[in-house]
Amino acid sequence: MRLHTATSSSEASILSSNKVLKNTYLLLSMTLLFSAATAGIAMHLNLPPLGMIMTMVGYFGLLFLTSRFKNSSIGIICVFALTGFMGLTLGPIISMYMNNFSNGHELVMTALGGTGVIFLGLSGYALTTRKDFSFLGGFLMVGILVAFLAGIGAVIFSIPALSLAVSAMFILLMSAMILYETSAIIHGGETNYIMATVSLYISIYNLFLSLLQILGIFGGDD
Repeated sequence: MRLHTATSSSEASILSSNKVLKNTYLLLSMTLLFSAATAGIAMHLNLPPLGMIMTMVGYFGLLFLTSRFKNSSIGIICVFALTGFMGLTLGPIISMYMNNFSNGHELVMTALGGTGVIFLGLSGYALTTRKDFSFLGGFLMVGILVAFLAGIGAVIFSIPALSLAVSAMFILLMSAMILYETSAIIHGGETNYIMATVSLYISIYNLFLSLLQILGIFGGDD
């Protein structure tokens, strides 16, 4: 009886994890498309950059609302509001690269392709090996905080070398975050697909921006 109960519990856990994984990737796909659409609208309207303060207020405000309503249908609306807003912040940045570099389209497409390859590769690795990457939690918390503060410092004091280092840090950190979050879904550490979607979306967003910045520095043609 105990063995049967343990087996049933294990099967239920696997089914639950698979459901969270399926819902996460479905919602992630939809939010990425929606974010791309809002970025395209921002580019078409030639909207100016929102600025660091407005971006952070909008991001953290919508992130708070998403976390607050993560267990209700309102949470899904908040996810789309958050990712749509991030798309609006992304549009002016992409426009800047396309307007300031003769090979801007190539830079954007290369960064987009690189982001896709990294995400699919790391997600596939975590899914097929089913390794537990929960040990990365502490490292990610400290690393993201340090990189975030360093990024603010790079903007305020206009230090190109520091900005480049921050971009490289974010590529490593966001790659680790993809492994960590995918592993958490598989092993039951993350049971809310709304928050899992937000985590993966932000990882993809920062990964794309970091790759774009590095490509612009080393491969951009004025």
